[in-house]
Amino acid sequence: MPEKIFVGVAWPYTNGELHLGHLAGCYVAADAFARYHRLKGDKVLMVSGSDQHGTPITLRAEEEGITPQQVVDKYHGHQMDAWQRLGIGFDLFTTTGTDNHRQVVQEIFLDLKGKGLIYTETTPLPYCQTDRRFLPDRYVQGTCPFCGNPAARGDQCDKCGKPMNPAELRDLRCRLCNQTPEIRDSEHFFLRLSALQDRLLEWVRPQHHWRPNVLNFTQRYLEDGLHDRAITRDLDWGIPVPLPGYEDKRIYVWFEAVIGYLSAAKEWAQLRGQPDAWKEFWQDPAAKAYYFLGKDNIPFHTIIWPGMLMGYGGNLNLPYDVPANEFMNLGGGKFSKSEHRAVWVPDYLERYEPDPLRYYIVANMPETGDTEFTWQEYVRRNNDELVATFGNLVHRVLTFLQRNFEGKVPVPGELDSAAEALLSRVDATLEEVGRNLYLCHFREALRSAMSLAQESNRYLDAQAPWRRFREDPAAAGTSVWVTLSAMAGLKTMMLPFIPFSAQKLHHLLGFPGKVEDAGWTIQRPVPGRQLPEPNPLFRKLDDSVAEEETQRMTGLG
Repeated sequence: MPEKIFVGVAWPYTNGELHLGHLAGCYVAADAFARYHRLKGDKVLMVSGSDQHGTPITLRAEEEGITPQQVVDKYHGHQMDAWQRLGIGFDLFTTTGTDNHRQVVQEIFLDLKGKGLIYTETTPLPYCQTDRRFLPDRYVQGTCPFCGNPAARGDQCDKCGKPMNPAELRDLRCRLCNQTPEIRDSEHFFLRLSALQDRLLEWVRPQHHWRPNVLNFTQRYLEDGLHDRAITRDLDWGIPVPLPGYEDKRIYVWFEAVIGYLSAAKEWAQLRGQPDAWKEFWQDPAAKAYYFLGKDNIPFHTIIWPGMLMGYGGNLNLPYDVPANEFMNLGGGKFSKSEHRAVWVPDYLERYEPDPLRYYIVANMPETGDTEFTWQEYVRRNNDELVATFGNLVHRVLTFLQRNFEGKVPVPGELDSAAEALLSRVDATLEEVGRNLYLCHFREALRSAMSLAQESNRYLDAQAPWRRFREDPAAAGTSVWVTLSAMAGLKTMMLPFIPFSAQKLHHLLGFPGKVEDAGWTIQRPVPGRQLPEPNPLFRKLDDSVAEEETQRMTGLG
């Protein structure tokens, strides 16, 4: 029975180019997960969009002397281009600037307010006398009161992950002028998270299928006690408060951005001409909702968004799993737009293919702890694993066929124990890779697939059809057919990770259409089928690439 799978992926700010840290944080994993479920025949809806209302956008606009909308228009287009070139297959990638999103956000705001879960209160906020304005969260920095990080933002500390209000920071300073702001009172709307604490804790404790880091962080946060949080700010950029008298305030990004998962699903349904189609992913109890994000966004997706859904009601599905990744660091520190510590996606794609990057990210995915990106390791994995193991297997078999079998798939004879063992291994590996992908164990899934490629190379070396062909061409053809069968299994298993190369291999093996057409199954090569002239799946990189790219990176050292 096909499953219904909703895949919500973190909404990137439209304040700059995407970098490799974003891809490792959630986007490659989400795409691999969605591709697997689509191959399996499940109904999948994967959505995200550009988060255009955060203060990072207004900060970038002020830095560049342009309007926030001009920033959004520029970088949203860049993000759309990146997804296409990387093979990230969203069903809808929208923005938080649509009328649809505004309507859904305001509807939820008014509903929660009507239930007493949103209320007004005067709160102390930083006011910069130099710039004559209240300072939104990211316009201030200071020392985190929880962990002592001296560079904490006014909305969250990146070091310990705890959300906070600006007035909680010590040694407060304005990011615009570096002066110490004064604290003034301002009336704002608050989400009554404290009223949802017990219900959230009761829901979270049984989620043993969550990753330990996600579950432990969430439980600790809830057990420490939830505090109500302001959900409006003194801004003129964002979604208006749908009440008279608050025209100079906007609903703040941390509240409205998570609603984008629901509003995007509704927009997707409307675009399909089936306005109620979103309901089968949100109101069917059998549907499962997965949220992919980086560890700095965990509390927003395991506490705040579920709390909002609980309060809103309407039988909307809570998250089934939140497979948040840790960070992939660079040069000993976190990838950072603001510090220009990054390998930028457009720069990468100017020089290299997308699949080796996707492969590297999965092989080094920070599922349970931080990892480190290095160009040396990127080159090594490309050359030693993609080229020398997987690519070499494909190329030497297909070129052998062209030379000795006129490029046609051989007719297999009787299979010996070695052949039967490899074919059984192919079937078992398909099941193993699928099981790991289902559980969001991406590194282990890739490791299993590459282990099959290594085993296939060992089988080919032992059979040595290039030697046996002179004496027994039929036996040589059988061993080649068996190896082609393993390669056919690999193109299916590898599609979630390296989709462009998997599709190329699908074509080289003589199969029509797309890999997805056959589903999560093994297609055996068709005896007698004419195969096209082969060309390498991957390009070997010179060792000098690592040094050149390391020097090219900015913001390090």
